[in-house]
Amino acid sequence: MCAHGGRPIQTKAIVLDRDGVINRDSENYIRSPNDWQPLPGSLEAIAALKKNGWKVAIATNQSGLARGLFNISVLDAIHQKMRSELQVRGGAIDHIEYCPHGPDDGCNCRKPQPGMFLSIARCFGVPLQGVPIVGDSARDIQAAISVGARPILVLSGNGERHLAQGLIPQGVEVFENLAKAVESLIQSANKT
Repeated sequence: MCAHGGRPIQTKAIVLDRDGVINRDSENYIRSPNDWQPLPGSLEAIAALKKNGWKVAIATNQSGLARGLFNISVLDAIHQKMRSELQVRGGAIDHIEYCPHGPDDGCNCRKPQPGMFLSIARCFGVPLQGVPIVGDSARDIQAAISVGARPILVLSGNGERHLAQGLIPQGVEVFENLAKAVESLIQSANKT
């Protein structure tokens, strides 16, 4: 549900992937709140975005739901842990979109499809052109490009491997982690 009821907002917006960008990723999936562990500096980076007037959304593929590895209640508990840890640092997430489908379900929401991003755009009432979308995988970057957003790769999670494998198009901005990407975004925004 959109926090502001879908009314247009006049502010900066950013969309973040979750696993590998905000928290440690796992080949075995993040199956419980105990599995969810923030990456160094990621929560502080989100808090800095909020303090500088940004609307923050998350778009995350969660095929563990389709695979039966966890249920919606567990996913909600994971996100509540993330929100609680952010709140302690003065941060918040304005909206979370997740795809509950598996890779072969043919949905429009699983990245690299654009469905989650289009939903966030409707929720925030902003066009996606130029909106930073930060991810750690080729599918994050592909989805961002498909909606005319500003794709940003972080080397945490799968980022370094996908970059080395040549899966990331030329010209995509690359940062060591979310903290470095956010630092650059805030500096650029404050110059205008």
